[in-house]
Amino acid sequence: MAEYRGCLLPEDLYYDLDYVWLRQGGDGLVTVGVTDPAQTMGGRIVAINVKKVGKVIAASRHIATLESGKWIGGIPIPFSGTIEERNEALMEEPELVNVDPYGAAWLARIRPDDPASALQGLSTGEAAIEALRAWIDRYDLECMRCSK
Repeated sequence: MAEYRGCLLPEDLYYDLDYVWLRQGGDGLVTVGVTDPAQTMGGRIVAINVKKVGKVIAASRHIATLESGKWIGGIPIPFSGTIEERNEALMEEPELVNVDPYGAAWLARIRPDDPASALQGLSTGEAAIEALRAWIDRYDLECMRCSK
C-alpha cells in the first residue's frame, strides 16, 4: 500500500480520482467506499445514510450521504446498478469512515447493470496513485485517521 503525506493509497483499488474507491469482487459485486484523502477533507463524520438494499442507482447519482461538522455531501457511483448490500454498522458508527476507510467503513456493495464496463474510465495501479498524489497536493492535505 502506498502512503503519501499520511494518506493511505491502496494500489489494488479503482478510483474515481475525487472521493470514491471501488473494489471488484469475484461475486460480480463492486464494493464502494470513501478514500482516505476524502475522509480527511470532510472531517470527523457524524452521520451516514446509505440508500436501501434493492435501490437502483443511475450512474453519477449518490449512493450515500455523509455529514461532518463542516460538510454534508453525497457519494456518487460511477456506473448504474442495484444496491445489494449496505454497511449497516456505519449507521450506528459513522466515525468508522475516519478510522478505517478501506476496511470496516465500506459503504455499499453494488451489482452493476453492465459489469463489463462498470469500472471503465476509472484509475487503478500506479497511474491512480500518481493522480491521487496530485489531488492531495492540490488541496494541501495531510491525512489523519481518527481513533475510536
